[in-house]
Amino acid sequence: MLKSISCGDLRPEHDGQSVTLAGWVHRRRDHGGVVFIDLRDSSGLVQVVFHPETAPAATETAQRFRAEWVVQIAGTVRKRPEGTENAELATGGVEVVASQTEVLNESKTPPFDVSQDTQGQVDELLRLSYRYLDLRSQSMHDNMVLRHRVVQYMRRFLDDRGFVEIETPILTRSTPEGARDFLVPSRLQAGTFYALPQSPQQLKQLLMVAGFERYFQIARCFRDEDLRGDRQFEHTQLDIEMSFVDEDDVLGLIEELYTAIVDEVVSGRRILRPFPRLAYDDVMARYGTDKPDLRFGLELADLSEIAAASDVRILRGAVEAGGIVKGFAAPGCAAYSRKEIDGLIAFAKSRGAQGLVTIGIDGDAPSLDALADEHVRSGIASALKLDEVRALAQRTGAGPGDLMLIVAGAATVVNTALAALRNEMGQRLGLADPTLIAFAFVTDFPLFEWDEETAAWGPSHHLFTSPWEEHWDRIETDPAAVRARHYDLVANGMELASGSIRIHDRQKQERVMRFLGYTDEQMEERFGQLLGALEYGAPPHGGIAPGIDRLMTLLTDHAESIRDVIAFPKTQAGTDPLFGTPAPVQASQLAELHIAIV
Repeated sequence: MLKSISCGDLRPEHDGQSVTLAGWVHRRRDHGGVVFIDLRDSSGLVQVVFHPETAPAATETAQRFRAEWVVQIAGTVRKRPEGTENAELATGGVEVVASQTEVLNESKTPPFDVSQDTQGQVDELLRLSYRYLDLRSQSMHDNMVLRHRVVQYMRRFLDDRGFVEIETPILTRSTPEGARDFLVPSRLQAGTFYALPQSPQQLKQLLMVAGFERYFQIARCFRDEDLRGDRQFEHTQLDIEMSFVDEDDVLGLIEELYTAIVDEVVSGRRILRPFPRLAYDDVMARYGTDKPDLRFGLELADLSEIAAASDVRILRGAVEAGGIVKGFAAPGCAAYSRKEIDGLIAFAKSRGAQGLVTIGIDGDAPSLDALADEHVRSGIASALKLDEVRALAQRTGAGPGDLMLIVAGAATVVNTALAALRNEMGQRLGLADPTLIAFAFVTDFPLFEWDEETAAWGPSHHLFTSPWEEHWDRIETDPAAVRARHYDLVANGMELASGSIRIHDRQKQERVMRFLGYTDEQMEERFGQLLGALEYGAPPHGGIAPGIDRLMTLLTDHAESIRDVIAFPKTQAGTDPLFGTPAPVQASQLAELHIAIV
């Protein structure tokens, strides 16, 4: 070994010991011939001192050191003189007095300072182009180490509870999973393709049929979908499947696991205990989304009944057209300027709304009962009756000094716009505690959803999800009313996991597929392997697949996006500037695969 101890492990109890260190020059300072450097390795930093009187050759070499040079240093540990300790460093009570040093490798001047946090300070494209340097920064290093610890804890936790880790194939078959597949051409079978798995869904169900009652794996999954801050082409999930369970068993396991991770692996985080369990219809009514941020209130109120009797055309007209009117109160925002109001209107429109009605109640209004015309600030004030303003305020919970934000239109549009606006106002007003992870389970989803483009019903989750037992008879007659044994884990406005109790009977599975438009031939071609297995004693089973990447963004203090918790992520354009991917390939490679680019 080129070192006898790691830099970050040195403590006052090592005083007087001879050590050999190796690492990167983090910083160098020259004080009248005495050279100080901070030496960094994967464990942390330690200060090294070069004295020209006691180690002239080593000091002369150290004067040449530059940032990120790789060096080896031999010396003696000593306690720092009183008053020079650094309480911010774990090694701040000691320093190493160098006697010898050797340059193991020099470094070009880095394109950015890795001794500082790069997130938010350095252009992300530049960071990704030099990811191997970006990962040297302390915050990025901490993110990767924490991710490792979380994943190892997951493995130990599940192993202790009788789960078996089984790897499933990466090269598999294209099946309907809700996104486009990444296809891999076969060289040996011309004109045929493998697909990278969007999830190991059918494979883990087959493992249940095979008798592995408790399965998990840290699964790599691939989806060719539009990227955004919380999505990548490839992601990692904790894939779990269990036999002879119901919803409570699966959700109880995940709550126990995530609570333990927060309590035992990370620091500086709080959670809601126990995790709330909310029905889909309830969260859509109260928050406009099935992944609500529960760190703050600002709950939506249904104002349709009041709007139906209003003289305000945009409100009454929406209800008459079969739409809805909803809104919420933003506390203390009645004094917003015209510019600020226009900004909120533009934000709502950017999320699909036709417009945004704002009604402010002046802070000097004595009460809602004593409300006067001069207390109401709104672009539609002339059309509003005071009784109507009072009714809207009572329904939204607004009082003097508050601003009501109201959207009218089709239910989907209203909920989407208000959900985004609610999150925006929660952020602007500082209502979301950054140390709180507000985990919650959302249950009782619809089994089917209507696709306007295809004018057909599709699965809201996937087509292997079981409906409520009492809803089987509604599938063909009232599909919109059928509820699924489907559940999500959400936190802070993100979906972290999705799962369900599966259909384990072939006839019932074919019934759902047939309702969704699959012919017998299509069912056999695409799902024959699973359908066949269901005839050989498939146990009742269910599972869930928590995403590890999204979870890590909540557990670390240093993640501005999901890319900050992945070692080598893609850009939002799906490219990797470090490797230059995607990239053209040679014509000979295409010919071997029987592919021509047209």
